[in-house]
Formats: sequence, structure tokens, C-alpha cells
Amino acid sequence: MNDSVIVAGSGKPGYLLKDLNHPRGFYIDGRDQSIFIADMNNHRIVKWKLNAMEGELVAGGHGSGDDMDQLYHPTDVILDKNKNFLIICDSSNARVVRWSLYNDKNQEVMISNVNCYGLAMDNNGDLYVSDEEKHEVKRWKQGEINGIIVAGGNGRGNKVNQLNSPCHIFVDNDYSVYIADFNNNRVMKWIKDATEGIVIAGGGDQTNKPYPLFRPWGVIVDHVGNIYVSDSEYNRIVRWLPDAIVDCIVVGGNGFGSGIHQMTVPTDLSFDRQGNLYVADTNNHRLQRFDINIK
Repeated sequence: MNDSVIVAGSGKPGYLLKDLNHPRGFYIDGRDQSIFIADMNNHRIVKWKLNAMEGELVAGGHGSGDDMDQLYHPTDVILDKNKNFLIICDSSNARVVRWSLYNDKNQEVMISNVNCYGLAMDNNGDLYVSDEEKHEVKRWKQGEINGIIVAGGNGRGNKVNQLNSPCHIFVDNDYSVYIADFNNNRVMKWIKDATEGIVIAGGGDQTNKPYPLFRPWGVIVDHVGNIYVSDSEYNRIVRWLPDAIVDCIVVGGNGFGSGIHQMTVPTDLSFDRQGNLYVADTNNHRLQRFDINIK
């Protein structure tokens, strides 16, 4: 069984800085391994330093609303390339906002009228945003006003050129986009400039698979190409090796619950510098860290 540690949250919903309330997306700063968490139902972003007992408010926290000092159900957060600004998916305000780490009066709306859920940034500093209602992922290059569709954009559906409520996303070093295609029960890979995606996990008739994939919320790829997916219906993290057709459970799979080896609705995923896997254990109101022994 993989070792697990609770790294943020008290395990119960609350509004104190020791608490989280349905955390969704998060970002690990490689410089000091502090974690920025989209604390969705508290309408805020909190920063948890390594081994801290409580978080620090860094954005929002003034109730739900659309003023520039407010957030409304944030679902994801990342840092910009220079680590000076938070970029936040302010989901219920249908906008992406930029928030200075050093000046709490320096906020701006980067993208309006987008039903965003997940965010990612490539090595060039270009921003990728998943849109749940338009069933697409767009890329914004620095300084651009209008983004470019890089996945989906052909209406809701289950064809290989379509998506159905895309959630969290991941971009690799070759600028391929991996998408948790939530309502299609699959993960898609869209190679740069492709007009259709490739099903790399789940999808189709899953009755013969060892571990059917239902309601995937998060996806990430490790340094050797293994693909990790959060299966929110079965409360587990499943791994596909490169080019594999057989999957395996690496975390969870012990039913929903709040035990040390359990999760309840896992969503976003990330790795730290040591290769430990972090999971937003959303309905347990905590983040967990797992040693999964990546080779």
C-alpha cells in the first residue's frame, strides 16, 4: 500500500485557514514545494507551505462575487512563467483572472466569457484553458486577445474531434494536450496542431477492462510517460503505462471514505520534485500526498 500523508486541510469543511471546502485544482511551486489551492466553496486561493498546519490567504476570501477582490467558485490555479502572478479559473464568474503575488490590489481579468474549469501552461508560457460548456480547450499566447482552439470545438459529443465537459488538462514538453473528458469517461491526447484527438484511457466499451474509467476529473503524465487519471466515481487513481492497454490502480480503490488509503471524489493531480503524487481529495476537504515509487 502506498504511503499517504495529508498535506492540506483538516478533513472537514470549514472556512478557517486550517480548513478547505471542496478543493479542486492546485499548483505546486517547485521552488519551495508550497501549494496554491483553489478552495472552491470558500471562494479563495490559499497557499500552504511545506509542512504547514494552516494555509495563507493569497486571493479572494471576501465572499462570492464578481468584484475584483472576489472570486466565485474557483476551480483551478497556476503560476505564470515568471512566478509573479497567480492565474485563476474563476469558474462561476466565467472568467480567468490574473492576481499578483506581491500586490493584493493588482488584479485583472485576462479572459472573459469563458466557462473555464482547468488551466495549464506550456514551456513557452502560453496559457491553456478548458471550457466546460463549449466543450473545447483553447490556447492563448502571451499578448493575444483571442485564443486558438487546440482540442474539441466541434460541439458536445464522443467523436474523436469532440469533447464532453472537459475538466483538468495537462500539457507535455511536445505541446500535446491531455484532457480529462469527464462525461465521455475517457482521457484524450491532442497532439499539437491536430484536428482530432486520440483516446489514451477509458472510452468506448469498458466492460472488458480491468478497471473501467468513470467521471475522470484530472490527468497528469510523469517524466517517463506514465499517465495518471483520477477516477472520481470509483475514488481511485489509475495509471496507464506508455502504449499499454491494461491499466492498474495506484491509489485508492478501497471505496469512498476518509481513511488513510481512501478518497472521496478525487479531482486534480500533480507531482512534486521527488515524484510524490498529490491528489485533491475534494469531498474529504483535503490534499493527500502519496509515495508511488516512480522508476
